[in-house]
Amino acid sequence: MATKEKVLAHLKATENILSGEALAQELGVSRTAIWKAIKELEKKGYQIQHLANGYRYRPSDILDEKEIQEHIQHPIDVTVLETSASTMKDAQLAVLEGKKTPLLIVADMQEAPRGRFNRPFFAAKQQGIYMSLLLEPKEQLQELPQYTILMAVAVAEAIDELLGVDSQIKWVNDIYLNQKKVAGILSEAMTDVESNSLNYIIIGMGINFSIPQENYPAELQEKATSLFSDRAATTTRNQLISNIWNRFFALLADQRTFLDTYRKKSFVLGKKITFTRKNQSYLGTAIAITETGELVVDLGSEKVTLSSGEISLSSIQ
Repeated sequence: MATKEKVLAHLKATENILSGEALAQELGVSRTAIWKAIKELEKKGYQIQHLANGYRYRPSDILDEKEIQEHIQHPIDVTVLETSASTMKDAQLAVLEGKKTPLLIVADMQEAPRGRFNRPFFAAKQQGIYMSLLLEPKEQLQELPQYTILMAVAVAEAIDELLGVDSQIKWVNDIYLNQKKVAGILSEAMTDVESNSLNYIIIGMGINFSIPQENYPAELQEKATSLFSDRAATTTRNQLISNIWNRFFALLADQRTFLDTYRKKSFVLGKKITFTRKNQSYLGTAIAITETGELVVDLGSEKVTLSSGEISLSSIQ
């Protein structure tokens, strides 16, 4: 472990002020080495308070794989990347490399982010959460979309708890706050062709954490926002990430309530929606979400059931 990592660990382990001399003696290095380590940490973005009698760590929004892993109450490996073309692709590659699961891959920036139907989304360095979980399912869900639904509930509940808000879920995979999208979720399956069984699930997401509202492209200003778009963050990305996955694994182990929560937080139930199927547009009222995550729409003359894999809602009224 490098000196700067040892200094960081000591500072994070206490709320007390630690003098440079005490740190130097504890680590067996010079005061100059401690000073250089502090400067290196600050250059990476860590917040360290300089006081007359020493240093004190302040909560810093720097992705830290050790901190994330320690706070997730489920055995998991965590990898943090400075940048990634796609954490979903990173997870696929991890399968080919035979890496241990569950594996969480988190990136500080995603260069080519993609959502459902391969649609791009806006990303910003150090102001978002871009991550994918590689999972070998032991607690089987009947259908792949249910992993997306369970994940949406975990994300929404984690946001609500840490921010004291009431987020909503747009069928099937978007989290909304104040009528604007703050997060999107994508699930993919890797199956065994012969047995038609799920070998791996990859669950990815992008969360707009602290992107200032004015930084969004003009076409997204009225559609997207961040958890902290106009105020200082009251939590860190590490805390939110850990909270999300703690909730996910708890819901996965006990699946009795997640669909009820998903329906209660629905952004679409009871509203008029439009969608296109086989090049024909329809207008109806969203009236139910089935046990397998499909959306039931009343068109007046008939009721239709929409699958998340084939339909994207074009408007909600």
